Amino acid sequence: MTTSSLPTPTGEAASMPSFPSSMLKNSTADVLDEVLASGAVVITRHDKEKAVILSVETYRRLVASDRDDLDALREKFDGLLEKMQARTARGGARRAYGASPAEMGRAAVRAARRRG
Repeated sequence: MTTSSLPTPTGEAASMPSFPSSMLKNSTADVLDEVLASGAVVITRHDKEKAVILSVETYRRLVASDRDDLDALREKFDGLLEKMQARTARGGARRAYGASPAEMGRAAVRAARRRG
């Protein structure tokens, strides 16, 4: 058994046990025991990583973390949308869309001066 290092969505490296596909074919029970012990294994063919086998628990954690991320994004989007629907934001958007080129230019110069 060797190990493989695969990138995670956050850019970190995840080290996992690695098995050749022939071992999966000939010793499936041993490979599954390692999946249960470590949570995941990499299957290689001709020394190239081809697949990952996950335990059910690892899979459930992975799916739950995706839902958490989606829920967080949904909450952030809803908050931004609510801010955009506020009376002051609607008024600002109306003024911006109705402004002349000269008014837009003056506003851009004021904003640039504020930023330094």
